[in-house]
Amino acid sequence: MPNTGDRILLVEDDPKISDLIARQTLNFVGYQVEVVTDASSAIKKALHSPPDLIIADLNLPGLSTKDLLVALASQGVDTPLLVIANKGQEQDIIQAFRLGAADYILWPARDAEVLSAVERVLARVRSERENQRLDRQVAEMNEQLQRKVRELTAIIGLGKAVTSITDQRILFQKIVDGAAQVTGADIAWLLIREREGKTFLLSAQHGLPPAWAKYMNMPLDDGISALVALSGETLAMEGDPLSKFRISSLGKSVCVVPIKVQLEVIGMLVVVRREVKPFTASEQTLLEAVADYASISLVNARLFRALNEAVQSAREAQKRQYLTLENTRRVVMDEVRAAIQSVDLLLTEMPGALTNDQRQALQTARAALQRLSAAAEKTMPAVPMSQKTK
Repeated sequence: MPNTGDRILLVEDDPKISDLIARQTLNFVGYQVEVVTDASSAIKKALHSPPDLIIADLNLPGLSTKDLLVALASQGVDTPLLVIANKGQEQDIIQAFRLGAADYILWPARDAEVLSAVERVLARVRSERENQRLDRQVAEMNEQLQRKVRELTAIIGLGKAVTSITDQRILFQKIVDGAAQVTGADIAWLLIREREGKTFLLSAQHGLPPAWAKYMNMPLDDGISALVALSGETLAMEGDPLSKFRISSLGKSVCVVPIKVQLEVIGMLVVVRREVKPFTASEQTLLEAVADYASISLVNARLFRALNEAVQSAREAQKRQYLTLENTRRVVMDEVRAAIQSVDLLLTEMPGALTNDQRQALQTARAALQRLSAAAEKTMPAVPMSQKTK
């Protein structure tokens, strides 16, 4: 069936032929036909507004249809051209095909033959257009798929980094790099709240100019993050509304995502595009996923810090306990040795003879002191060198 949206340019200097083809045949079934009488006019028309099909007589005066084919090809016009030739011009038809003609009509021809040739060429045109449309659609879908794969790869990589990297500086850098990658942002940075206080410090950045990057590990006022710190909600902004904020000097599109532990905002992830290209809902969701990883890493860091402090506290308590035991052992051992020496003195160097009962009593006391010394050694061991040096 003819498509009334198809536009045809007819190049014919014979008014009878042009009337038969245009008015009596093609216009009658709904085609939009424009008629010119020479190749030069056809070239201008085709360059200004390329038609869906050109029909040209091989026997034009002045510039020939072959010249028209060459001119259109040189200008990159890919509109198919159907030639009208007289019987006996087979050689000219072959040359026209070599120059890019799509089909031909032998004249004289009936209106049905003209319509059939036109429909044959336009059917190929529609098929080619449909194939091109499908190719573009496939290419777009492939690009979307590749983008999703890159996004998923980045998210998985961040997940692995959170569980394997203990150096927060390296992890924070991976987070801002990942945020820029999954959103296609030109600039990204991470603000983390101080452990004590409400100030947010620049902790990592991707693509910040030196005038901003110099605030690393210091407060950074971009004019918009403070709003997110108060609201605890993601904020996306672009275009003129952004111009009143300091961050507008970096780009025309911004998205700020809070990093939260429960309901507490402990940081913010900021991404910026230089062009006015709003961050989509999908990109904001990806950015929030990256922020969740940042939150997990900060919670892990807090837990690790608390555990480390607990371990250090336990070590200090154990050290104090060992030192107390060591001091007690030393005092007990010193007193026991002094008592044994006194008993030995009584047994060996006291003037006068000891009675058997006295000697037996001193020996019993000395044996008791030795047992006490042995018990002290067992219940209060000396402090290990490793505990003394920690």
